[in-house]
Amino acid sequence: MTVKCVVWDLDHTLWDGILLEDGEVTVRPAVLDVIRTLDERGILHSVASRNDHDAAWAKLVELGVAEYFLHPQIGWGSKSEAVAEIARRLNIGIDTLAFVDDQPFERDEVAFAHPQVLCIDAAEAASIPELPRMNPRFVTADSRARRHLYQADEQRKQAEQGHRGTSEEFLAKLAMRFTIAPAQEDDLQRAEELTVRTNQLNATGYTYSYEELDAFRSSPDHDLLVAELEDVYGGYGTIGLALVERGAEAWTVKLLLMSCRVMARGVGAVLLNHLIRQAHSAGVRLRAEFVPTDRNRTMYITYKFSGFRELEQRDGVSVLENDYSRVQDDPPYMTVLVKG
Repeated sequence: MTVKCVVWDLDHTLWDGILLEDGEVTVRPAVLDVIRTLDERGILHSVASRNDHDAAWAKLVELGVAEYFLHPQIGWGSKSEAVAEIARRLNIGIDTLAFVDDQPFERDEVAFAHPQVLCIDAAEAASIPELPRMNPRFVTADSRARRHLYQADEQRKQAEQGHRGTSEEFLAKLAMRFTIAPAQEDDLQRAEELTVRTNQLNATGYTYSYEELDAFRSSPDHDLLVAELEDVYGGYGTIGLALVERGAEAWTVKLLLMSCRVMARGVGAVLLNHLIRQAHSAGVRLRAEFVPTDRNRTMYITYKFSGFRELEQRDGVSVLENDYSRVQDDPPYMTVLVKG
């Protein structure tokens, strides 16, 4: 599994020296190169450091590297708690984190609490970009913009916290535009990346290669759809993917996934609602495959609220069918555009 975020210690790791003892510290050039290289690949960065928060953050700002670090955890708690908090705030699996520290005790403490985390000695930091888990198959435009997308999300959250009124009123202020369109060749790298990276909101857990997705895109018996979202703060990028197998009497949703970053925006069922309306208009039954994992129960709930019931189980795959009893309207605070 590709690492989604690298969590860095500070003293004797990100920089040379101990901030509270030496006062003046300098960023290790090799580490800065690693951070910039991984950032270009769409791998995020954060900090877990035992330090005075204000002094350490001020130093990161002074050194010109603060912009790279999302949800830094700087204080006197355990590193394992810091790593878990970073995963929670980024809404990613803890098994997609790597942790870099110069102290064996700290690496062992994190590894004991979270065996899924890749723990790396700071002495080996320069070789991090060569690790297989640091090399996604494709680097897309969405990948290169990932840090900025998360930073825009943080702006939205801060605006929401300062909002006086209902949640629906805040969502209306965002002026969201949700676009659904047939996948084009240029979308396939990001589509593959979505199937590999999205675990919590993937209804089947299936992953598809670029070549497989291209075959579905060209197939007369399949629809491959991508979804994008934008609002007043900018674009979220490509955040949804659906693969539908079209039969004469029934269509089957083989894959439905949505980026975790957008679920709080109330868009979880928009793509599914589109599929329901399309199948209903075509006069065919709509079925969906669901494979339960330890993370994707939210998708099962989305199907149930959208009027799907379990039809049968085959080899661990639940086949659901929609009864068309509740063809829902799209949220009133969002404009939905369907292309193609």
